[in-house]
Amino acid sequence: MSIFFWIVMLYLALLMGISIWKSRAIKNQEDFMVAGRSVSTPKLVGTLLCTWLGSGTLLAGAGLAARVGISELWLAAGAWIGIVIVFFLAARVRRIAQYTVPDILELRYNKYARILGTIVIVIAYTTIVGYQFRGGGFVLNLVAGIPEWQGVLLTAGFIIAFTAFAGMLSIVTVDIINGAVITLAVLVAIPLVFVNLGGVEFITTELDPSLFDITGGHNWIWVMGVFFPTFLLLLGESNMYQKFYSAKNEKSAKNAVIFWVIGTVVIETAIASLAILAFSHFNALDPSSIMHLATEDSERIILHAARFGTEIGIPLAGGLLLICAAVAIITSTGNSFLLTPSTNLTRDIYQRFINPKASEKVIVLFQRLMVLALGIVAWLLLTQFRTILDMAFTAYTMIGAGLTPALLAAFLWKRVTTAGGVASIATGMGVTVLITIINSFGDAPLIPFDYIVLPAAGLSILVLITVSLLTKPDPKEKWEMFYEKDVELSDAIEQFE
Repeated sequence: MSIFFWIVMLYLALLMGISIWKSRAIKNQEDFMVAGRSVSTPKLVGTLLCTWLGSGTLLAGAGLAARVGISELWLAAGAWIGIVIVFFLAARVRRIAQYTVPDILELRYNKYARILGTIVIVIAYTTIVGYQFRGGGFVLNLVAGIPEWQGVLLTAGFIIAFTAFAGMLSIVTVDIINGAVITLAVLVAIPLVFVNLGGVEFITTELDPSLFDITGGHNWIWVMGVFFPTFLLLLGESNMYQKFYSAKNEKSAKNAVIFWVIGTVVIETAIASLAILAFSHFNALDPSSIMHLATEDSERIILHAARFGTEIGIPLAGGLLLICAAVAIITSTGNSFLLTPSTNLTRDIYQRFINPKASEKVIVLFQRLMVLALGIVAWLLLTQFRTILDMAFTAYTMIGAGLTPALLAAFLWKRVTTAGGVASIATGMGVTVLITIINSFGDAPLIPFDYIVLPAAGLSILVLITVSLLTKPDPKEKWEMFYEKDVELSDAIEQFE
């Protein structure tokens, strides 16, 4: 086994050790779901950054950048703009002090909104977890030479076990380490590769000018197709809301957003730049070379650059650090996106409708079982998509069209009605699922995955506005609670059920 394999194993052992250690501090559901609502600003920045920078960035985004150039940043820019908007919502979200996004949906709409919202999150997030498993399979195949399917199983086992031990408490603790590793690895690699390949002269003489075209040769409909999935996903991102609930106060939540957007812009731009530079070299090598990377394998470019870094100016230590960054990105995102739907099923279905009087011990045990069950489902979903990018666009659209319009309306539009909110969630989810099913048949998709957000989100927003304006306004007491402090979900349920 190579040194890359042993470094990966040591890094994973460190993360698992922290999770086991933190599991001893779990006393109740608040500890497991929202880390006791005691997370400081630095930890919150780290965990928000690590959660967002998943395989969608490391693999799908980097692969897209390698193929089309800087126009890939439209995919990232959707999130950047979304984070800026979130800055103005963060304190209000923390003030409501719930556990999940469906809590908010029931608070503003009704129990049917909670149920539909839970279904949307479970489908989307297990899909996202699935491609973290695939990313882990890529890493282990690269560093140990084991078959990808075995690497996928090993990654799934690690992420499931890590999440089940200590939930949010372990995630926010290790994400400080993960965030530092990711930032250092990427920022060190960029100048080394740039100088080694020839600097400005290499860029101006060797690279295809289309790589620096702001639209990459596509039309603006394509730009909207890749911008809006991440924009709408970010605004409806349940992990983000759950982590705001974990903050120790409103100020911590709001301050964290400032550093989060800075970190995200810097790191995503750096990853895209590294992908463009590295792929231009490895793709040009003789196809018979072990270091050659074909266009169809472009999603592996960052991992490839780490493994064969000495070829492009990255020393062995830098390559090892970059591999650890890849592991950090994959595991931290997998953990967070597995915890959230397990929290939804526990809080929004089991505790709300099946066993409202369940003890804290039973709730934590049930959620751990849900972590295991959803991990298995995520693994099964891997067989339904051809690429990680396809999986990413489908999951992003499910949240962006099915959840975000109704969720934002709860905070920003007093005229939205219960009927409008519920209809919007159902429409966004239904259109996304329908298009995905139709696309799975035949060689050519009905609507390419990078365009499905346009009809799905468009219809969801149209239904939200139309149904709300055609139905009687909700009483002031229904929306006013979003502007009061210390809102309790139980009060809303008792009043409006």
